[in-house]
Amino acid sequence: MCSIAGFYHPSVRFHAKPAEFEHILQKMCQVQTHRGPDDSGIYLSAQCGLSHTRLSIIDLKNGHQPMTRARNGCLYHIVYNGEIYNTKMLRQQLSARGVIPETSSDTEIILLSYLAFGPEFVQKLDGIFAFAIYDERHKTLNLYRDSFGVKPLFYTVLDGTLVFSSEIKGLLCFPGIKAELDINGLNELFGIGPARIPGSGVLKNIHELKPGTSMTLSPAGFKTHTYFRLASRPHEDSYEETIEKTRFLVTDAIKRQMISDVPICTFLSGGIDSSLVSAVCARELALKGEKLTTYSFDFTGNDKYFQANSFQPSMDRPYVDKMVSFLHSDHRYLECGSQIQADKLYESVDAHDLPCMADIDSSLLYFCGEVSKNHKVVLTGECADEVFGGYPWFHKESFLSCNTFPWTPDLSARRQLLNQDLLKRMDMDAYVRNAYETAIREIQILPDENETEADRRRISYLNIRFFMQTLLNRMDRTSMHSGLEARVPFADRSLVTYVFNVPWEMKAKDGIVKNVLRQAARTLLPDEILFRKKSPYPKTYNPHYEQLLCGRLRDVLSQPDCPLLPLIDKKAVAQFLDRPKDYGAPWYGQLMAGPQMTAYLLQTEYFLRKYNVELIL
Repeated sequence: MCSIAGFYHPSVRFHAKPAEFEHILQKMCQVQTHRGPDDSGIYLSAQCGLSHTRLSIIDLKNGHQPMTRARNGCLYHIVYNGEIYNTKMLRQQLSARGVIPETSSDTEIILLSYLAFGPEFVQKLDGIFAFAIYDERHKTLNLYRDSFGVKPLFYTVLDGTLVFSSEIKGLLCFPGIKAELDINGLNELFGIGPARIPGSGVLKNIHELKPGTSMTLSPAGFKTHTYFRLASRPHEDSYEETIEKTRFLVTDAIKRQMISDVPICTFLSGGIDSSLVSAVCARELALKGEKLTTYSFDFTGNDKYFQANSFQPSMDRPYVDKMVSFLHSDHRYLECGSQIQADKLYESVDAHDLPCMADIDSSLLYFCGEVSKNHKVVLTGECADEVFGGYPWFHKESFLSCNTFPWTPDLSARRQLLNQDLLKRMDMDAYVRNAYETAIREIQILPDENETEADRRRISYLNIRFFMQTLLNRMDRTSMHSGLEARVPFADRSLVTYVFNVPWEMKAKDGIVKNVLRQAARTLLPDEILFRKKSPYPKTYNPHYEQLLCGRLRDVLSQPDCPLLPLIDKKAVAQFLDRPKDYGAPWYGQLMAGPQMTAYLLQTEYFLRKYNVELIL
């Protein structure tokens, strides 16, 4: 895993001021060193500059970037962030064409495949990626992002120059690019956030290349192309065939994503998703005489303060213990205290360059930092709930018929804290409604689907396009902030494409949530794990954490130059901080309730202040 950044203009000759533009490229490297602390490099030509930082995972010796290869006397350059899991197959296809790679690096495989198969070669790639390829002969830059946006890629255009970067902080290194927030950006922060509309970078004129999309820039102009999108198709397999195929697709995705020249580990919560990933990895490593290392997370004091509820019915620890015994893994129990969790809120913004999922991010940021002390690669159970229908909104009628994003069914908790005059200009309800309606128009409903089935297909699509993307962003930023590469087998393109079209009567057969996955995992896991009721990523129930946040937000709001003041109703926020928080009524997803709203406001204030954001109201 790595970071990439650069800039392109079809006619400006950057080498007229080489020292100046090389310095910009070096700065782009420097601010993203956390993503790739092992190596860095830059390339500068008349029309294009490329920069790269590297986290060495595959071919540690020969994977330096930018990587250059010649063909017919012309030079082609690539910077790449990600991992390709079918390099062996691609290598064979290249060999059949007489193209022999010089290294075992997947970076070279991508570049040679582009040269051998043309721009549509991206359809052949199985992996997670964001990369840029510059063609010196045609003065053409191509940008690509993986099918589900596991790897980030932001861009903006300034006076005809396109600037791109893995993270927004890289863009802000380019002279003239400023952090500005307009009404649309405020709606993203307070109406959609911590999610984002696909393609939005929140800040004005900053965009993210959409998942499954490529962009081509040349002297003739620039264009985008969607090379992958989810499609609705009739499901023709029987129930038994569906279970069998799902088992193959899941286990195959896990095995393929174990590829690494350094040791791997897994996150283990004791739920079916992470347990299945860990079980497959443990078996594969055992065949080589190796033992899997697993990590679990919890919060100091949860053994005392935890209270079971409909969202978190049980603690993870007893189930983790069962799986550790079952796997015979080398297990590490990690805990996060309230002070660390609160202190990491600002660092989480540093990782995202935006407010994010509050303590759900800050705690994971801490845990990933601890894991990175011993490992560079981790496999996770992320995305299974979005793909297999594990959330309450797949099951309850009130969510199915809410006609909005089901993880944010009510905007009142957000609206009541904002400045009322500003809120009128924002028209938050209309912004969110338009985002929802635009999204559901993207997916086709099959002719024989009734109203309930159509609603479930829409919700499934929204989960993959929005909710899953938010969690993938969280996983990438919190892991890569410490140079840890997180892989997500449940976001495998073949698996998601197949399961998306499995009818609900199979996915939840006999009323069993994620039934298809549970049946597919039989014999791989103990029954008590296989049929454990869903319990999401843990959070703290320690009241000290809530008190700590409230005190910090009061202190922040007491400062006369607090950048949050023009956006909020200070009296309403004060009343909010004075009343008890209801942990059982989240304002986003399942985990973000009162304390998380307090933390989100703290993150927003820090974001505005640190990035010197100019409000354009």
